[in-house]
Amino acid sequence: MARCEVCGNDYDKSFQVVMDHMTHTFDSFECAIHAMAPVCEHCGCKIIGHGVEAGDGRFFCCAYCAHESGVVQVRDRT
Repeated sequence: MARCEVCGNDYDKSFQVVMDHMTHTFDSFECAIHAMAPVCEHCGCKIIGHGVEAGDGRFFCCAYCAHESGVVQVRDRT
């Protein structure tokens, strides 16, 4: 068993995620999202889909939020 780094649960079905050469252990996708998902710089929601990354490294959940923050070079698919 392995202990979740977010909630501390020692769970026999835990899993690991490797990001930037660092290994993280979680007991659920909920904990993984809480720890690793980027946050939209406009509305503050966790980005669990593709989202939008501005050229300067800022993340947004959608083109609308990017536009509201002054980023004009992105658009949602229409």
